Amino acid sequence: MRLAVIPARGGSKRIPRKNVRDFCGKPIIAWSIEAATAAACFDRVVVSTDDTEVASIARAWGAEVPFVRPAELSDDHTGTGPVMAHAASACQLDDGDLLCAIYATAPFLSAEDLLGGLRAMEDSDADYALSVTTFPFPIQRAVRTTKAGRLEMLDPSQAEVRSQDLEEAWHDAGQFYWGRPRAWTEGAPIFSSGSLPVPIPRHRVQDIDTPEDWQRAELMFQALHGRKGGA
Repeated sequence: MRLAVIPARGGSKRIPRKNVRDFCGKPIIAWSIEAATAAACFDRVVVSTDDTEVASIARAWGAEVPFVRPAELSDDHTGTGPVMAHAASACQLDDGDLLCAIYATAPFLSAEDLLGGLRAMEDSDADYALSVTTFPFPIQRAVRTTKAGRLEMLDPSQAEVRSQDLEEAWHDAGQFYWGRPRAWTEGAPIFSSGSLPVPIPRHRVQDIDTPEDWQRAELMFQALHGRKGGA
């Protein structure tokens, strides 16, 4: 079985009701559900939630909500891993299955990227395959502020190295994580040699944690699609 799991709890402190808030004409979770459905590679698209409104909206947009996420997995401190392990158990997956965590706040997610992750998993014995993108600026040139209010480099040894000679760095794009049930249930680390990268262009990546992030994401989405709403 290939199972898509969209974690979407009801609580959100910085952006209230974030997972079902309107984003360019639809509840933001709807964009993730539609991308998973369009990929046509999942036997089931499931939303893991503790919230009745989230569950109702998820069903209205075509996802299943076959279980209620336990309260102990719905607080501010619970990571994606335990939620996915719970889903794997609730849906009775075995070693031959694959499940993909898809974030509810990933409106730039594409079906093609999901299929790219699936192909990576099927062609390897990796534990995970996840969306990544490049940093827009060499991280070796990062600076910080001192207690005196001045600047200093995090790594002064890189100060004279030409930018084209610095190693390119990548970061989690925060869209999806294909994984094997064993990896999720055993808590295998995602950011390790057991994972494969699925590159995403920077113009389709935006973390959405604050109101400013949300506004930026909507502007990016509208610029990409040329209108408010619509894929």
